[in-house]
Amino acid sequence: MSAELLQIAQSVAKAAGELLMNRPESFTFTEKSSAVDFATQMDQQAETLIVKQILAARGDDGIIAEEGSARESKSGITWVIDPLDGTVNYLYGLPGWNVSIAAKDKNGVIAGVVYAPSINGFWSAEKSKGALYNGVKISCNNPVTLDKALLATGFAYDLNLRKSQGETMGKLLPKIRDLRRNGAAAVDLCYVAMGSVDGYFEASLNEWDYAAGGLIATEAGAVLTGPAGGQPSRQLVVCAGAALHAQLLPLIDLKLI
Repeated sequence: MSAELLQIAQSVAKAAGELLMNRPESFTFTEKSSAVDFATQMDQQAETLIVKQILAARGDDGIIAEEGSARESKSGITWVIDPLDGTVNYLYGLPGWNVSIAAKDKNGVIAGVVYAPSINGFWSAEKSKGALYNGVKISCNNPVTLDKALLATGFAYDLNLRKSQGETMGKLLPKIRDLRRNGAAAVDLCYVAMGSVDGYFEASLNEWDYAAGGLIATEAGAVLTGPAGGQPSRQLVVCAGAALHAQLLPLIDLKLI
């Protein structure tokens, strides 16, 4: 089952990536939670393409998607879709934006892909079968000590939450190697998976932000949790190799909220 779902996800992600690489000269915007949280016509076009192709292949599956597509599953499989993760990067012509597609059953995510065509990056994973980057098996960095850790993060749209995040950054920066803010949650998780960063944490994420990237990271050996080591949630997502995760979690747990 997971192999079939992965094959569909790979094909659909590539098609959406090709669509998005034809970046328009002008954009139309739909405001979401705030003036700086928005979708473009390309987010919506990519989601329409993805949903149409998935349902053409598996018409009884469910859909959860960032731009509003929603459909209950009759088959037991639900697709979790971010058609354009990193919309601000895309708008400004910066790299790293991506298409994130995951398939889950009642026990969790079983297949996922993240495709970032602007950096020629294609990550994929099946549950219990490891993770790949451009067809090559990958693994996270472990063990890593906190003082040698290169971390990635992102910041919330909510200004009050950003203030508390800034306070946490100030306390954390003297303890680590350095910090990166790449602008796309799914790729940050995949960077953990392949060892391009040692760890990643962010608050105010949705399921579609971490579903595919989270599977890829854990299949590459990383630990993915939310607050206090629980399930990932909007409150907090923390991802790193086991040794670093244990050091990192107490420093940020619930302080980003």
